[in-house]
Amino acid sequence: MTVLAERQSDKLILALDVGTLSVRASAYDFSGDAVAFADQPIALNQLSSSQIEQDPAEINTAVHHVMQQVLADPVVQQRGIVCAGLASQRSSIVAWNRHTGEPLTPVLSWQDRRAASYLEPLASKGVAIKKKSGLFLSPHYGASKLRWLLDNYPDLERPLRNKELVFGPLAAFVIANLLDGTPCIVDHVNASRTQLMDLQKHEWSSELLREFGIARELLPDCQPTQSYFGTIRGTGIPLTAVNGDQNAAIHGPGKLEDGTLIVNVGTGAFVLLSTNTQLMQHPSLLASIANSSADHVTYLLEGTVNGAGAAIKWAADQWGEADVTPQLADWLSSVETPPVFINTIGGLGSPFWRSEQNPHFLDNGTTEPSRAEQAVAIVESILFLIAINLEAMSNTGQSVKRIRITGGLSALDGLCQRLANLTQRVVLRPQVKQATSQGIAWLAANLSEGWHDLREGAHVDYFLPKDGRSLKARYRQFCSELGWR
Repeated sequence: MTVLAERQSDKLILALDVGTLSVRASAYDFSGDAVAFADQPIALNQLSSSQIEQDPAEINTAVHHVMQQVLADPVVQQRGIVCAGLASQRSSIVAWNRHTGEPLTPVLSWQDRRAASYLEPLASKGVAIKKKSGLFLSPHYGASKLRWLLDNYPDLERPLRNKELVFGPLAAFVIANLLDGTPCIVDHVNASRTQLMDLQKHEWSSELLREFGIARELLPDCQPTQSYFGTIRGTGIPLTAVNGDQNAAIHGPGKLEDGTLIVNVGTGAFVLLSTNTQLMQHPSLLASIANSSADHVTYLLEGTVNGAGAAIKWAADQWGEADVTPQLADWLSSVETPPVFINTIGGLGSPFWRSEQNPHFLDNGTTEPSRAEQAVAIVESILFLIAINLEAMSNTGQSVKRIRITGGLSALDGLCQRLANLTQRVVLRPQVKQATSQGIAWLAANLSEGWHDLREGAHVDYFLPKDGRSLKARYRQFCSELGWR
């Protein structure tokens, strides 16, 4: 433990998690156990296939409501809170009044693609923009959304003229409304998802700002994810860590070990590998910051699989069923030789970055596969896409010794075992229920080791590699069909 942890280990850590569909508050002790929890759903407003918004006032209200619920808990009141951390959905942006914190626009969700046309003139500069920002040109990131607000929200003209306008990541808006003095600041990770931050200098890039036509004075100041952001109003609690939700989640079990591939399998799947203090550029993978402090910055290679849980939902829709997830465990244990499914649900993410939409099963020349065989083939296709990202990362010379898996689909033992067999690596599944909240709490407390129980090996499931010859044969078919290798 650090000096802070030793001195305050009887006290608690407050974690705030502003997700896409809900806002959560938790209080953790210094072993990583949650002693209080509250959550509140928030609406996601889909105006069209490309326009997806949220109400910033609703988010702000929800943050304060769940926080007050946790702070009112008798155990929390008895033990006290020593520090707090905030995790937020990445790439969502909003405009607000610099002095009052009052929102001036809706939140444009990370899923919002309304500004796609703004990127077309920049296509020839995509390689240079990725080198600076670590990100491929995409309307999912904040830069084009911010430019769209300036061009399409007349209500911003007066605050812009009066020097009252500030806009940027949702995290910065939450900070302004959470802390004393309405500070105009944001962490490195959420800043980086705007595609406007220089990943090497950890500051807004004058070149990227110029490309997108955004003035520096309209953006909050950047600071390390682990640093003093200010004091939560009316509480005296210091906010000591702010990070993006996925980046906080990788710290859920505690210290990020070298050589560990992080796989989070939800609607999509994120495949993350720490490159420690080395910023590594890869032609077909994203580069991002895992965490930063005054002393050091740690980086990630990041891969994306679009069709994970979304592929399971696609199958259920095809079959006219509400949900097939409860049947997957039995199907995975009984089906040994499924067909091969070419999973292009949501388009192919990394390392392909292709928008093709033609999901299909390969004809194996035998009878029509059963529903169970099709379902297992879809699960295997998720693992194949994860394995391709692992190969892309390994091709950089990075060593991948083990895989740590979290997320909804990781509850399937059959999925975890097949991943171990396919990659011939041990797969670890920490029993962390709220990885984002637990991760931001760990960062806020500035702990140097993992949470106690996880460090001692408790609450971790291990899947050891077994024979995977049949599975690897299907993987080779899958790769050949997609033109990989």
